[in-house]
Amino acid sequence: MKIPIEKLKAIILFFCTYTEPKFLGKVKLMKLIYFLDFMHVKKYVSPVTYDNYVHLNYGPIPSTILNLVSEVSDDFDNAALSDVISIERKQGADIHRIIPSRKFNQDDAKYFSKSELKMMRKVCTRFGRSNTKTIEEASKKETPYIKTASGENISYVLAAKDLDCEVSEEEIKLMSKIFQKDG
Repeated sequence: MKIPIEKLKAIILFFCTYTEPKFLGKVKLMKLIYFLDFMHVKKYVSPVTYDNYVHLNYGPIPSTILNLVSEVSDDFDNAALSDVISIERKQGADIHRIIPSRKFNQDDAKYFSKSELKMMRKVCTRFGRSNTKTIEEASKKETPYIKTASGENISYVLAAKDLDCEVSEEEIKLMSKIFQKDG
């Protein structure tokens, strides 16, 4: 993942602020971030987080971001994200609800390009009021998920195979090569 932690915090706060709180659990947050990255790739070639995605039973997951969010539950005092979120799990409920410490504000917006903010709004418009099952099912209909097997890494290049992709596979491959050289 090649994203400053402050930018990741701002992404999480954006989704906490502009989606239905009762539906925002850990799994839905991972799907919102997936759609942010892959919708941005399909329109602008590059992802926002550059995280590595993995094909899991409940859809594609950004692996590093999942680990950082999970740390909030597992070791709150030492978690990198504990200043912006906590996680609530009610007795008998499956959802690990994301509870923000504050709302997204204009200071947070400085971390994003216009295209990134536009895409975050688009993701919220599409999925903000959806429950986890709805966004999970939508993510499983995306070519990057369909073309990979359980446990496999999901390449951003696979986004070019989706009908709504506006950039070429070659452009995404070039971006991926440049990203790998920077890594």
